Amino acid sequence: MHVVVVDDEKRLVALIRNYFDDFEVTSTGCHDGSTGLAAARAPGVDVVVLDRMLPGLTGVEVCRQLRTEGNDVPVLMLTARGAVDERVEGLEAGADDYLVKPFALEELLARVRALGRRRPVSDDQRWTVGDVVFDPLGHQLWVAGEKVALSRREFAMLGSLVEHFGRVVTRQRLFEDVWPEGIDIRSNALDVHMSRVRKALSNSAEVQVVTLRGIGYRLDREPG
Repeated sequence: MHVVVVDDEKRLVALIRNYFDDFEVTSTGCHDGSTGLAAARAPGVDVVVLDRMLPGLTGVEVCRQLRTEGNDVPVLMLTARGAVDERVEGLEAGADDYLVKPFALEELLARVRALGRRRPVSDDQRWTVGDVVFDPLGHQLWVAGEKVALSRREFAMLGSLVEHFGRVVTRQRLFEDVWPEGIDIRSNALDVHMSRVRKALSNSAEVQVVTLRGIGYRLDREPG
C-alpha cells in the first residue's frame, strides 16, 4: 500500500510514517493542504490520511476538491475534536472514515488497511492534474486539451515523474527507469529527453517540471 499522510504536526507525520514502514506500508508526508492535495492526486495512492485543520486549504476543502475532480481515493480524516458536527462535515465532504486525536497507531493502520481493501480495482489508470491528462495504458498525453506525441523514452521519463508527483526523482533513478538496459551515465541523453518532456508540457498552465541541479527533477503544479 501507499498512503499519503497530511498533517501540520511534523512530528506526528514522521511518527505515523515510521510506524507504517515497520508494516511495509509506503507513505508520503505533507504538512499543508495544497501539498497534500497534489500528493493525493498522484497515481498509486491507496489511502489518504488527512487532518481536518491544515494551513492553506483545510482537510475538508482538500477532500471536497478531490471528490469534485472525480477522485475516489479513500480518505480517513483526523480531527483533534470529537464534535459531531465536525465529523459530519468531513463525511459530507467525501471522507470515508474519521479518527479522533489522540489515537493508537495500531487502530490507524487497521482503518487504513480496511479502507484500502474496500476500494474497487479500476482499469482506468489515467492521471489528471489540472489541464494535463496522462494515460500510461494507452500511451497518450493531453495538455490543455491537445493530444501531445512523445517518444517511448520520453513517455517513460514522464511516467517516472508522474509516479512520484511532487517528489524529487533523481537522475540515477530516471536512468534506471528509462534505460533499464544500461547507458553511460555521463551521456547527455537524459537532459535531451527531459527538455523534450518539458516542451511537451509547455502549454500547461498548471503543471511544470522543476529542475534540482545536480540532483534530479520534480513534476509539480505551477505556482499561483
